[in-house]
Amino acid sequence: MKNNFFTRPVVVAVLALFTCALWGSAFPAIKIGFALMNIETAGSKVLYAGCRFMVAGIMTLILASIIEKRIVIIKKSSIPAICIQGLIQTALQYFFFYIGLSLTSGAKASVINGANTFFSIIAAHFLIKGEKINGRKIVGCTIGFIGIIVVNMKDGNLFGDFSIIGEGLIVVCTAAYGVGSVTLKIFSDKESPGALSAYQLIFGSSLLIIAGLLMGGRLETFSGQAVLLLFYLSLLTTVSFYLWATLLKYNPVSKVTVFGLTIPIFGVMLSAITLGEDVFKITNIIALLLVCVGIIVVNYIPEHKK
Repeated sequence: MKNNFFTRPVVVAVLALFTCALWGSAFPAIKIGFALMNIETAGSKVLYAGCRFMVAGIMTLILASIIEKRIVIIKKSSIPAICIQGLIQTALQYFFFYIGLSLTSGAKASVINGANTFFSIIAAHFLIKGEKINGRKIVGCTIGFIGIIVVNMKDGNLFGDFSIIGEGLIVVCTAAYGVGSVTLKIFSDKESPGALSAYQLIFGSSLLIIAGLLMGGRLETFSGQAVLLLFYLSLLTTVSFYLWATLLKYNPVSKVTVFGLTIPIFGVMLSAITLGEDVFKITNIIALLLVCVGIIVVNYIPEHKK
């Protein structure tokens, strides 16, 4: 019953879109969080990320235990998988994301993040049997990456507005996210989605906290708004990771990650609303359209093959 429910197209679409909307809201929320807590140094940004995901991991563990009606404990044989997943999906991804996001706009970061689908498709080709890349996927990926280049154009120069420690780190984070979706699918047979999400978050966030402290990070400015925002970021992580892990467990990687394209759309819209960013520049619009076209091409199935 559960298998059938989570493979229904409508269910996949609704849950995936809801998850992507939550992720899209994180772009402006993190920037606001930095401002509320006067976070400026790289170490403090990483430490902030670690605290967010540690709280999210604990919340996910509680949620999973309630849903599964037991105290969720992983098997010893699953420890290597948990460590790998936590390293890729939480520690590496968000180490680069939190530093990179503070050095570029929320709108631009969200558009670049739309490339996560293409990284997932490429990673799936090498790691999952039956999800091989083909000519159509190559064309789609190429169109999508052109979109990523366009969003960084300035005065006709393709890379005129591209910074290695800004947009470059977002690209690295996006690659980690794409690979993490594939390894999450691979490891989903070892543990339940709740257990896998909870323990990888706890392990990955521990690495982030240690890294942040070693980099001299400090969190000293607290307020009611700052705490509520941190709680919101943790909650959205709990819900989104749990849903994403569940969808990947019961569906092909490309069927789920295709919806990752909507993350930049949600991110751009919410950045415009909350941060007052100029997101309606022609390059942003063209970039979003190209990324959309790329993902449609990747997932197009001719009628005779349906």
